[in-house]
Amino acid sequence: MTETFDLILRGAIAATPNGIGPADIAIRGGRFAAIGRVEGSAGVEIDARGLHALPGVIDTQVHFREPGLTHKEDIATGSAGAVLGGVTAVFDMPNTQPNTLSAADLADKLERARGRTWCDIAFFIGAAEENATELGELERLPGCAGVKIFMGSSTGNLLIADDDALEAVLRHGRRRCAVHAEDEARLRERMALAKKSGEVATHAIWRDEQTALRATQRLLKVARAAARRVHVLHVTTAEEMELLAGAKDIATIETTPQHLTLAAPDCYSELGTLAQMNPPIRGARHRAALWRAVTDGIVDCIGSDHAPHTREEKARPYPASPSGMPGVQTLLPLLLDHLAAGRLSLERLVDLTSAGPARIYNIAGKGRIAVGYEADISLVDLKARHVIRAAQTASRCGWTPFEGRRVRGWPKATIVRGHVAMREGELLGAPIGAPIRFAECLT
Repeated sequence: MTETFDLILRGAIAATPNGIGPADIAIRGGRFAAIGRVEGSAGVEIDARGLHALPGVIDTQVHFREPGLTHKEDIATGSAGAVLGGVTAVFDMPNTQPNTLSAADLADKLERARGRTWCDIAFFIGAAEENATELGELERLPGCAGVKIFMGSSTGNLLIADDDALEAVLRHGRRRCAVHAEDEARLRERMALAKKSGEVATHAIWRDEQTALRATQRLLKVARAAARRVHVLHVTTAEEMELLAGAKDIATIETTPQHLTLAAPDCYSELGTLAQMNPPIRGARHRAALWRAVTDGIVDCIGSDHAPHTREEKARPYPASPSGMPGVQTLLPLLLDHLAAGRLSLERLVDLTSAGPARIYNIAGKGRIAVGYEADISLVDLKARHVIRAAQTASRCGWTPFEGRRVRGWPKATIVRGHVAMREGELLGAPIGAPIRFAECLT
């Protein structure tokens, strides 16, 4: 009897745990049902010859700005950008208005996402002194990506500036914490540099290498004392990479496409405040060190740190201009272009964008093309040539720092749990995103 499936990709070049090679991929009930030579039929079949089927890209750092800041992004527009860029799942950050600090805050975000998110989604709980003792319970709630710690200035109450507060947070809970590591004391000491200069190129001088390194050194010391695993977000310096390479027992590492692609001072002269983000874009020496860490396997994942602001906000005189740039829709295209340039292998790209995030955060049923796993696929054309344009972005902010950049490699379809959410640059059907599941929350 011929098997029937919901969807079959015919003749894809599939990146599976057994390697990369030609295969049909059959999906039933939102999960991978058969991989290889599939003899059955399906309600929908896609001719994927010449295209690479990658495990769905997971972007573990986005700021979709909802609630409170929806004039520059919301869950619907941010997740639309995600699937247009080949991303099948995202982790949203807690520095919204109000901050995500409680079970009620998390429930509100999950309800906002219902029926409006194009990709699967989870939300971080923010660490604050006021909720430190509750974090062990909050991090286990369904739909929670874990706990996010800001060691440097952020929004509202989301600041854990000293080691006592940091240890209090780390001693309450078991899941890996995501950490923005910048030293708040040094930021305050050096703020006058930015105010006196008024030039955005000063951003990387104010928030210098020592600001990042000191915070990361403090974090590792306290994490070991508390026996708590940490994930250091958007690492930007050569010195941090050297330090973190010796701390794999306790820490995993993220970097971003922006820090791998742009470099100071050129980015500031060309883009102005559009290049302003925290931690800042640094010089070519640091960018080269980040690439060595990617090549050597030190970096565990790449996240976009998608953090949109309007052009009007970005046009404010520095340092009143806000830090952050959009990136969820360009994460995969930029990495595919770096792949084409020989800077990383396809196997490494897959590990950094799907298997790595699943491993770091213990995501249930995602991160690989394998029978039984949720059927998330980023279908890409490695030979396609494209020009990145703001006019094609779904983000409400309406701009990209990569305007006019020519790239090789482009997402052709995004499949979320067996549903084709995007094909050839068009959103299809209705938003069917659901809360991401985590093994440590399924008890």
